[in-house]
Amino acid sequence: MSDYYNAFETSPVPTPGPDAVAPEPFRGIYGMPAFATIPTSDLAASVDFWIRGLGFFELFGIPGRLVHLRRWAFQDVLLVPAESVPEQAPAMSLSFACVLSQVDSLVESCRAVRPDSVDGPRDTPWNTRDVEVITPENARIVFTAAKPFDPAGQEARNLAAVGIHPPGAGRGDNEEHA
Repeated sequence: MSDYYNAFETSPVPTPGPDAVAPEPFRGIYGMPAFATIPTSDLAASVDFWIRGLGFFELFGIPGRLVHLRRWAFQDVLLVPAESVPEQAPAMSLSFACVLSQVDSLVESCRAVRPDSVDGPRDTPWNTRDVEVITPENARIVFTAAKPFDPAGQEARNLAAVGIHPPGAGRGDNEEHA
């Protein structure tokens, strides 16, 4: 048995590209490998922002106790009531994958609900376009979309500088990262 497997086979994230299409929202029940629990002092306002601004849907709720939100498979958030929330967002963030075609509409949707909630989009040295959003609970959420990979581009050089090479590049195909 191998200690390694192709994790892309289980990921809902599509191959990066200008025509990448986001997967449909996943409404099934599964054992969640990871999720975030976010306290909120206004459950209704938080649910509204996460749904209308961030594109999540309500998978289920327990009135007054919990709302389970989801986008794609494995993108789960539990909103729970709290007496108060931090006055400012922490340095820590939680990131969710999206596709490039969703970035502009995500920014517009968030700004329509909370005008000062969005920073970006901005391109990163590791070949993504990111949007940072501060939610009503002061959670720092980053939506990150992989850009098409250009083996001759600066991002490829940035990745190569830390030992990550595209498949077939002849440099061990990232065995040191497997």
